[in-house]
Amino acid sequence: MPDRRHSAALFKAAVGRDAVSIVDELRRVILDGAVPPGTPIPVGEVAEMFGVSHIPVRESLKTLTAEGLVQHRQNSGYAVAQLTASELVEMYLVRETLESAAMAAAVVNATESDRAHLADVHETLQQALKFDDAQAYHRHSRQFHMALSRPSRMLRLVHMLESAWNITEPVQLMVHVEPQQRVLLHEDHRVMLDAFLAGDADGLLAAAAVHNRRLNVVVESLPTDTGLVLGDR
Repeated sequence: MPDRRHSAALFKAAVGRDAVSIVDELRRVILDGAVPPGTPIPVGEVAEMFGVSHIPVRESLKTLTAEGLVQHRQNSGYAVAQLTASELVEMYLVRETLESAAMAAAVVNATESDRAHLADVHETLQQALKFDDAQAYHRHSRQFHMALSRPSRMLRLVHMLESAWNITEPVQLMVHVEPQQRVLLHEDHRVMLDAFLAGDADGLLAAAAVHNRRLNVVVESLPTDTGLVLGDR
């Protein structure tokens, strides 16, 4: 677990100066990967950064705990949530299940605007791959997958998918993927794009299944001695 002495500096560097909502800003910092899993969240220092008492900070952290982004341990305080290896595998299965249902409907309901947006996001992914920008690729990969799902118009399902994705986000999986693996995953994205643009639901789901199998191999290979994930007890 990161040294508590350094956690305040991490949050101070990551928190935006013009932040209005404490919970929204803390959520952003965690989802951006600015503070890795296991990083302690010092309530006093965060309150000082926002110029508020401890009470609204604690309330914000309770909200983020309910979302699965923060953990609270008695006598240890709050920290960015850490998943065990098996929990991370489980959350990727949840993501896959929800996304598959959303994509099947999205292909049917997609408008020309939806298809153009997906193509634009894919081009952004292509640029991130070209310049070997792993963090940008990770960020835009999520945008790509959500652009495949949101046209489903199934708002509750998409909300559940986003919530599941948030829980896995602090791990920043694409940042830890080897460049050659990222190339293969990007090829999967291209096949998914082509199927979506062609209105081929079966082809899209088949390509997504290949993509998820490849992702699961990466997830299962993450070391448990770096702090990204915990060993199963």
